[in-house]
Parts: sequence; structure tokens; C-alpha cells
Amino acid sequence: MVSVRTHLWFGNDKAVEAARFYAEHIPGSSVGQVLTAWTEPGTSVAEVVEFTVAGHEVIGLNAGPEFHLNEAFSFYLRVDGQEEVDHYWNVLTADGGEPGPCGWCKDKYGISWQVIPVQLEELCGDYTTPANQAACNAMLTMGKIDVAELRAAYDGA
Repeated sequence: MVSVRTHLWFGNDKAVEAARFYAEHIPGSSVGQVLTAWTEPGTSVAEVVEFTVAGHEVIGLNAGPEFHLNEAFSFYLRVDGQEEVDHYWNVLTADGGEPGPCGWCKDKYGISWQVIPVQLEELCGDYTTPANQAACNAMLTMGKIDVAELRAAYDGA
């Protein structure tokens, strides 16, 4: 059987810590097998971790300092309403995470996330109506998505 899993290289050697963080804070997430490699006699380093993020299978690898995650990969976290946007945005940007534009942020492990309420998808639609375009243009001015502002832009078009 063929399957696909995301494989992330953590240049900060925080793969296991990140997996545990996601399991604690994102519903449907868990930590599976942790494989270790011995770098010196009697010393082990966690090197590979299998985990899920909201049901999505991931393999994390402590890849060493020469490899870094970037925005070319992100998790699209689809949420419902402003309360969930606020909650997950705060969790992901805490303790060294970074806010970004248009619903994007980066967590303290270097993973990029898009925290997107279903309302954004609904209001932007297929981007063909003036109301859809107004909601999209409003989103382009935001960091964390503000559902009320999206709705106001949509309704005001």
C-alpha cells in the first residue's frame, strides 16, 4: 500500500519536543515512536520521531544545524471562528514564535502555520465577486485573521 507522510528536518534538534508540543495543544495530535541513534558510546540522542498533527502523519528528524525549516512548508490549520483563531495563534506564537502576515505565523520550533478560519474561505469564495474580493483585500492587510473585519469588508462591498 502506498502512503504519504510529511517529513520535517529540524535543524534545532527539537523534533521530539515539537511533536510533544503539538500533541498537547492541537486536537487529534499524538506522539508515536521515537527512535534514537548513539553518537558516542553510552550517549543517545533522540533523532527520529513519528507523530501526527490533527490526524496528519509526520516524521520529524533532528537534522543538525545546517538544515532549517522555512515558509516553503506550512501547516494549514483550519479553525472555526475568532475564538479558535485567537487560541491557536496565541499558542503557536508564544515563547519565541513569530506572527506573520495574512494568517501566517511561525512557532518556536520554526514550523510555519496558516491559522485560517472557515469564515475566510467562505467570504473569499472563488474571488470573483466584489464582496469576495473585498474580503480578500481585507485579509491581505492583516496579521492574525480578524473574522469581524472580514465580514465588514464583505458586507460593505
